[in-house]
Amino acid sequence: MAKKLLSVVLCAAVAAVIFASCGSNISSDPTVSGEGAPAASVKTIRFLNFKPEIADIYNRISSEYEKETGVKLIVETAASGTYESTLTARMATSEAPTIFQINGPIGYASWAEYCADLSGTELYKHLTDKSLAIKSDGGVYGIPYVVEGYGIIYNKKILDSYFALPEKATDIKSADDITSFSALKAVVEDMQKNKEKLGIDGVFASTSLRTGEDWRWQTHLLNIPLTFEFTDKNIDLSGEDYKEIDFRYSENFKNIFDLYINNSVTDKKQLGTVDVTASMAEFALGKCAMVQNGNWGASQILGVTGNKVAAEDIKFLPIYTGVDGEEKTGICIGTENFICINAKASKDEQKAAADFLYWLFSSEKGKKFVTDELGFIAPFDTFTEADAPDDPLAREVARWMKREDITNIPWNFTLFPSVQFKDSFGAALLRYAQGTMKWDEVKKLAIEEWKSEFGA
Repeated sequence: MAKKLLSVVLCAAVAAVIFASCGSNISSDPTVSGEGAPAASVKTIRFLNFKPEIADIYNRISSEYEKETGVKLIVETAASGTYESTLTARMATSEAPTIFQINGPIGYASWAEYCADLSGTELYKHLTDKSLAIKSDGGVYGIPYVVEGYGIIYNKKILDSYFALPEKATDIKSADDITSFSALKAVVEDMQKNKEKLGIDGVFASTSLRTGEDWRWQTHLLNIPLTFEFTDKNIDLSGEDYKEIDFRYSENFKNIFDLYINNSVTDKKQLGTVDVTASMAEFALGKCAMVQNGNWGASQILGVTGNKVAAEDIKFLPIYTGVDGEEKTGICIGTENFICINAKASKDEQKAAADFLYWLFSSEKGKKFVTDELGFIAPFDTFTEADAPDDPLAREVARWMKREDITNIPWNFTLFPSVQFKDSFGAALLRYAQGTMKWDEVKKLAIEEWKSEFGA
C-alpha cells in the first residue's frame, strides 16, 4: 500500500498529544489479541454506540452473534450529542463498556487510559491502510472502522461523449488520462466551449456560496492546500505550529476554484444564492458533468426526481490544483470514527471484544450487516469492491483506497479554527467570485483570521 500523506506527521502528532495530556502509554498489559481459542469464561461484552439511528441494527447484530457464539453483546446507545458525557458516566461503573468509540487523536488524548493496545488483533492486521489507525509509542489504540471520501464527482457518460468529439481540442482520451490540473483544465475549458454539443449548461455544477452552504469550499477544498503546507513544514499537528499558516498554496486553491466558477451552470456573480441541494440536482439532471462532493452525495444524485445519471456513470476524480507530483495523489479519504477496547476490562473480556469485532468485519454475516444495513465503507482487506455499500461513490472510495500507485489526501479540517473562521473565509470567496474582493485580500484574510482565531 502506498505510504499515505502525513502518516509520519500524524503518528508523531498523536504521540505528542498523549504525552502532553496523559503521559506515556499507561497500559502495561500485553497487546490484545483475538480470533484464537475462545475465552470460555466470558458470556457478556458491552458496547457503547454513539449513533441512535443505528441502534436497532446493532441490536440485531447482537442477537445474531449470540446465536453463533453464545456471547451476549449488550448494546447501549447514547442520546444524540451526549456520547462523551455518557461514556464518562459509564466508565465509572461496574458496567463500563468493553468496546467504545473515539473521534480521533483529540479523543484519544482524553481516553488513553482506557484504550488497550490493538496491534495484535486480527482486525488491525486486516486494516488496509494502517496509517489511518491511532498510534502511540509503537502501540495501536484506535482502529478506524468506517471511512468516507470526497473529490470531483463526474458523469462518465458525458465525459465519454466529449472524448468522442472529432473536433475536441485536447488529445485526452479518457478520464484515466486526467492526472493533473493542467489536464483537467484543458478538458474542462474545451468541454465548456462544446457544452451545447454535449447537452449541458456548464461543466461544473454551481459553486454553492450561500451562507451556510459553502462548507465544500471553506472546509473541504481548503483542506487540500493546507495539508500540503503542513506536510512541507513537517508540522506536528498536536503542537502549536499549525496555529499559524502562510497559505503558501493559495494559488493552487485559486486554480481549482476559478475553474469551478468560470465553467459553471450559473454565472459566478449569482453564486451567493445557490445551496448544495440545488447544485447536486444540477448534476443529477444532467445539466453539468462535474461537481465537488463526497460519497454521501450519491443518495442526493440518485434520489432526485427525474434523475438522468445512471449509477454506473457516477465516478470520482481527485481534486487537482497544480501542485508538483499531484499525479500520484488521489481523492480525500478520512474518518473521525475509531473503535477502542477498554484496557480496564479483564484480558478475557478484551479478547472476547476483539473476537466480536473481527467477526463483524470478516464473517459473511457480519460483513452483510456492515455493508447492507450500517452502510459503512469498511477499511479492511476482508472486504472486496463487491462488499462495498451498494452505491457508486462508496465503491469508488473503496477503489481509490486499494490503489497502490497513489497517495490519498487525509482529512485535516478537524484542526481548522471555529465556524466563525470558516464563515468569514466563505464570505470572502463569495466576494471574490462576485468581483468585489481581490485574491490577495482573500489570502490575507485567511492568514490573519486563522492566526487570530487561535490567538497565536
